[in-house]
Amino acid sequence: MMSDDRRSLRTRFAEDAERYERARPAYPAAVFDDLAAFAHLAPGARVLEIGCGTGQATLPLAERGYRIVAVELGPELAAVAQHKLAGFPAVEINVSAFEDWLLPEDPFDAVVSATAFHWIDPDVRVGKCAAALRPGGTLATIATHHIAGGDEAFFAEVQSCYERWDPTTPPGLRLQAAAAIALDTAELDRSGVFETPIFRRYEWDQTYTTRTYRDVLLTYSNHRALEPARQAGLLNCITHLIETGYGSRITKRYMTELRLAHRNAAPFEE
Repeated sequence: MMSDDRRSLRTRFAEDAERYERARPAYPAAVFDDLAAFAHLAPGARVLEIGCGTGQATLPLAERGYRIVAVELGPELAAVAQHKLAGFPAVEINVSAFEDWLLPEDPFDAVVSATAFHWIDPDVRVGKCAAALRPGGTLATIATHHIAGGDEAFFAEVQSCYERWDPTTPPGLRLQAAAAIALDTAELDRSGVFETPIFRRYEWDQTYTTRTYRDVLLTYSNHRALEPARQAGLLNCITHLIETGYGSRITKRYMTELRLAHRNAAPFEE
């Protein structure tokens, strides 16, 4: 069951939808190539997207000609996505928590959740995704990790800002190498509904100016949840470090992880 704190945090993304759309980086194109190949998705395939946000994953899916039903908790985020996807009549966006949304009778060929699956109630998400899929259909979850690389010295130094202004920051926290991040199969394995998942990983760098880095930080729920004085102190500390030590520009390394699993062919019973 999801805690009240988690429920509150997952609504933070909708507080500034335009900033979210502007600041959040896009997903690597190879993610959607690999999804299409694994799931055998052709134009016209039915895709359910959970937590579409402002449509960062929805747009490349729509450009492939899929018929998409998207569910988004935040009405402000959904409005941006609807504007962005206005030229794709086969895309339908619903404003709802996925836990509360009624599944349509027709099953989907794929269920996709990009940087949102971990926000869904763990007691609901796997079973409801399985119920939404046809036998043999694909569950695809996309996660984004900040990993070692880029301006590593900056990310080591900046921890002092977090330890000073964010009381939840563990002392001495350092970025992990991609290879050190475990492949998470446990939840799908326990369900008995999905075949053994496979993973695809993509590492890439994103360079930010001071302004654009502040922007992206303010799309993260934990930063937005800080009380105003702490949030201002943290952002000012980070700004000072970038401006004085890194020439007003830093590079961050990301790893995008695609987890793919086929639903078992046996009939599903909730």
